[in-house]
Amino acid sequence: MATTLSTIERLERAADSGNGVRFVGHSVASDGPLFVPWRQIHDEARAVGAALQAKGLLPGDHVALLGPTSRQLITIVRGCWLAGVASMVLPLPMRMGSLEEFVDATRGRIRHGDAKLVLIDDQLAEFYAPAPGDPPIERMGGILPGAPHVPAGDRLETPPPDRERLVILQYTSGSTSEPKGVMIPDRVLTANIDACCQAAELSTGEVMVSWLPLYHDMGLVGFLAIPMTTGVQLVQAAPQDFMAKPGNWMQWISDWGGTATAGPNFAWVLATRALARPADSGPRLDLSTLTLALNGAEPVDPTAVEAFVAAAEPFGFPPGGVFPAFGMAETAIGAAFPVRGTGMVCDTVDRELLERIGVAKPVDVSDPDELDLSARRLPLLGTAVAGMEMRVVDRVTREDLPERHVGELLLRGTSVTPGYYKREAATAALFHDGWLCTGDLAYLLDGQLVLCGRIKDVIIVGGRNVFPEDIERAVGGL
Repeated sequence: MATTLSTIERLERAADSGNGVRFVGHSVASDGPLFVPWRQIHDEARAVGAALQAKGLLPGDHVALLGPTSRQLITIVRGCWLAGVASMVLPLPMRMGSLEEFVDATRGRIRHGDAKLVLIDDQLAEFYAPAPGDPPIERMGGILPGAPHVPAGDRLETPPPDRERLVILQYTSGSTSEPKGVMIPDRVLTANIDACCQAAELSTGEVMVSWLPLYHDMGLVGFLAIPMTTGVQLVQAAPQDFMAKPGNWMQWISDWGGTATAGPNFAWVLATRALARPADSGPRLDLSTLTLALNGAEPVDPTAVEAFVAAAEPFGFPPGGVFPAFGMAETAIGAAFPVRGTGMVCDTVDRELLERIGVAKPVDVSDPDELDLSARRLPLLGTAVAGMEMRVVDRVTREDLPERHVGELLLRGTSVTPGYYKREAATAALFHDGWLCTGDLAYLLDGQLVLCGRIKDVIIVGGRNVFPEDIERAVGGL
């Protein structure tokens, strides 16, 4: 039986791929695009790992990281993993006016996660003052090569493989009053990386483009851990450079021949608007290389997807490149992927039957106005990735439901988290007979996943289950 390489072994192997990271956008490359080979990042990360060990950190310890997307953050994440130390990349403040709330939430995550050290970016250091009970807090630059007392990378003592040792402790931006850290041990991370690469048919010639925040699983696992452990090319930007000018995203793909990228549904809406304004998107865009445009992390709106395709096709984008998928932090990142090159396929069902009795009866509606009133279009999100199983069950009896019957989506397999860190009750509630309860309403169609919405978000109106995203889209069209 073949032995699965550990995360550390993958990082060592990928360092000599000949590829690297191209930093783009003003926030991460103020002097213009900067290419750094994986080998250089790896050598610098070894020094970071040695510095962590010199401070007394041991394999299995946790380090909290607080800072925006940057070369130093990426280097430190890799250094943590090389030393066998779990990274806790913490959410950043959404608004400067909510700093007190941000500091309280951050301190709660740091303490709950048993961080032995907090590394903070210079930009945020003045906002987070140490308090009694905090672990040591240091500037990120203080453990990078060239800083005083940072040992050479060859001083790193590579820890022995441990499949159960945490690589990532993932706190979500919403986990505040009772923070929940998703535990991602080595066995889960490596299994999901392999499964995602296989399902997405990622090749060694891939050019992955990302502006996604590294405190989110899609950014940290999907578009950092995967290229970092496989050695493919990465074009890395910062979220703020995308938000300031969404057309930048498409320009980066065009400039550097991006083949794979990802974003939540709202990001594709912003990109569509930018493509409609040549001054924002650039007159010489070439999107012909983009064959995997993943839409996930929030409900996929078919109308928004079709609008993007219509706006991007004149720039060479292949419609089959659309890639609606499903994943969650509790599976590292990916749970269900479609076949690459298929594009978006939708199931059009009777809206009233779906909302009243949870049956997805297919209907054929040609009138667009009638479609919104009497039917609902739902994208097929593909089949379970390798090593994973999916079931849809009755929410009360937990019995399996036939295809086209809506129930709760359950998952089981090699990519599933063992639970939430130090949250026994929450972990117990997360599982039922060994299956992860996602909290999503869904049905299966020919083995493919179709999501309807979150159970906790359903609004019952006149005996019908109404989903917030449908209300948002209806209001958005006014």
